[in-house]
Amino acid sequence: MAKDKKKKEEKPKKNDFKSFLKKRAPIYLALIAMLVVFVIPEITKGTLEKSLPELSAEDQQVIDILMNYDGPNNDGLTVFEALENKINEEYPDEKIYDHKKTTVDLVVTNIDSDEYNVVFDFKSHKGEINYNWNVNIISKEITSNNSESKYIIDLVNYYD
Repeated sequence: MAKDKKKKEEKPKKNDFKSFLKKRAPIYLALIAMLVVFVIPEITKGTLEKSLPELSAEDQQVIDILMNYDGPNNDGLTVFEALENKINEEYPDEKIYDHKKTTVDLVVTNIDSDEYNVVFDFKSHKGEINYNWNVNIISKEITSNNSESKYIIDLVNYYD
């Protein structure tokens, strides 16, 4: 009889972790939903920098010289920032880099030992913007080959 009493008194122990989760499950679900809805899209948001293609080390050096060019005074706006601003002006209130028809093409061609031609094409569902520059890697001089690229260089050179 004593053994029967002990068995009756021993009830299965409650799982503390399970009861903890049951009480707080709605809170955790709400936090996960907020993370999925608000945080993840901001982290995965497309940008011009993420849209640029992978290049060889030599070509990347030329692109770095071009994109980091900030005028004769070496302060203010860079070519990369000017390109980003121009694209944002053309496509306000749109997530243009996330659109499936948006492509960014970057072609670097060696003209001679220290001069390269860089062609930057931005294509989207609304149209196309083409830029064409010559970059001298020794003197770091950049010359424009079309009106769109001249506008960007002038914007960078005369930015206050």
